[in-house]
Amino acid sequence: MNALAFLIFLLLSGLVSAQESADPMPEILILTTGGTIASRTDAPLIAGPALVQAVPELLDHAEIKVEEFSVIGSSEMTPDHWLRLAKRINEIFTEKPDLAGIVITHGTDTMEETAYFLNLTVKHDRPVVLVGSMRSSNEVSADGPGNLINAVRVAVDEQAAGQGVLVVLNEDISAARDVWKTDNRRVQTFGASNVGHVGTVDPDGVRFYHRSLQPHTKDSEFDVSKIGVLPEVYILSDFSGIDQTVVTGFGRQAMDGLVIRTFAGGRMSKGMQAGLESIADHGIPTVVTSRVPGGRIVDAPDYAFPAVVSNGQQDNKARILLMLALATTSDLTEIQRIFDTY
Repeated sequence: MNALAFLIFLLLSGLVSAQESADPMPEILILTTGGTIASRTDAPLIAGPALVQAVPELLDHAEIKVEEFSVIGSSEMTPDHWLRLAKRINEIFTEKPDLAGIVITHGTDTMEETAYFLNLTVKHDRPVVLVGSMRSSNEVSADGPGNLINAVRVAVDEQAAGQGVLVVLNEDISAARDVWKTDNRRVQTFGASNVGHVGTVDPDGVRFYHRSLQPHTKDSEFDVSKIGVLPEVYILSDFSGIDQTVVTGFGRQAMDGLVIRTFAGGRMSKGMQAGLESIADHGIPTVVTSRVPGGRIVDAPDYAFPAVVSNGQQDNKARILLMLALATTSDLTEIQRIFDTY
């Protein structure tokens, strides 16, 4: 009796189940943090295991493990959460070499920030996929279950390896560097202002169309393994008619770095310029960003104060990159190189 005939004999005899005879399914760890995907109207957030158990269809795509990291809304996320999450992910990937990938359930308000931080600090090329929802779990047409299934489908897809940290929502796949929330309510909230989505999750399969060329994950130069506290970086927004005393007063705060959100092309009001000139001797590394979501700052004005110009990073992501840069250097030339690179 040959091997195939013997296997058929065992199956027909009930001695081996069809599941045991099939190839083992990939293992995915779902790290839950809270957010709308774990919410119910007028009720506490759903605990991680219960959130995943409510979507049994996940088992059609992977062997699922669950770990609850936090149970908070994403507006409560802090740099300390980012730091601990990055360290935990690196630890998990080191301990579990056969793990196919990690899916993180997260609120959408700060999902782009958490994704970008992890994109720069996770030191492995296995998929890390963030997912959330715009509707609570007990709303009509809740989008959480479908989004979670699609996130797992992306995480087990071999094309996702080496793509950096990804965000999956509304059947779109976005790169962490470029993704940003564009709508307060609609399920198609996430866009990618400069380059568009990197792929889609269709009923017949996952499709990738391009990838981010900036260094990320294992190719990133940032190592947070020995960092206990991230540098303190603040954001100050320019506006028409701002008085320089607002800026000088803000500059008295104890901070390690400052991000300025100003007008198109890096142009700024006279009050903002005068205020930044007045605090230049404080030695606060300052990064200039544009409030316009699309495009880079090209041919920035010749500022009368030392400044770094962002390379298309919006203010919230420029803050993250400046935090990581300041963990190793305060030299503006080196910080500008980092912004040009990432």
